[in-house]
Amino acid sequence: MADVAVNTTGDVFSDGGTAASNDDPSQSADSPQKHPLEHAWTIWFDNTGKTKQTSWGSALRPVYTFSTVEDFWCLYNNVIQPSRLIQGTDFHCFKEGISPQWEDPKCANGGKWTIVCSRGKTIDMYWLDTLLALIGEQFDEADEICGVVVSVRARQDKISLWTKTASNEAAQMSIARQWKEFLDFNDSIGFIAHDDAKKSGKVNARYYA
Repeated sequence: MADVAVNTTGDVFSDGGTAASNDDPSQSADSPQKHPLEHAWTIWFDNTGKTKQTSWGSALRPVYTFSTVEDFWCLYNNVIQPSRLIQGTDFHCFKEGISPQWEDPKCANGGKWTIVCSRGKTIDMYWLDTLLALIGEQFDEADEICGVVVSVRARQDKISLWTKTASNEAAQMSIARQWKEFLDFNDSIGFIAHDDAKKSGKVNARYYA
């Protein structure tokens, strides 16, 4: 697979200047057997800081979909780490068929847990550990999870888990507790429902873990 990089304008390109292809050449009889994942996952890219006039989601586009362990590592090893991305960049990894937008039917009634950290390589560790937990189906409430978003900003980085049903408090608390355990994260984190986030004014977290 061609290397995926971020140029000075914040776009994700393959070596040829276009998004990395999902085409999987036919394997020969001698090719090693690949190990399928429970779900296929799609990496999305968005550069919210490209221009001040850019509306949220207008630059959002899928980069690559993987469905095996081997394809995941091929992708991961050829994509720039979050700590090296330019400000205003978002990387998303969502189950295939789910768009990382509030309007998506699978996301519409959900929300997100968010961890905030200082700029640096810590976000790279959180990103990888979260990806491995997701594709490895390590969450007890895995069916409730839509995907993960890592956001690079001027003063801090953020990583958020998007879930399907904000009203299911038990499921949300289970996801938060396990996520913090996987990341060895001890500070309190908050859950904001998408419906609450759409309202004007300050938005308070619905749950804390």
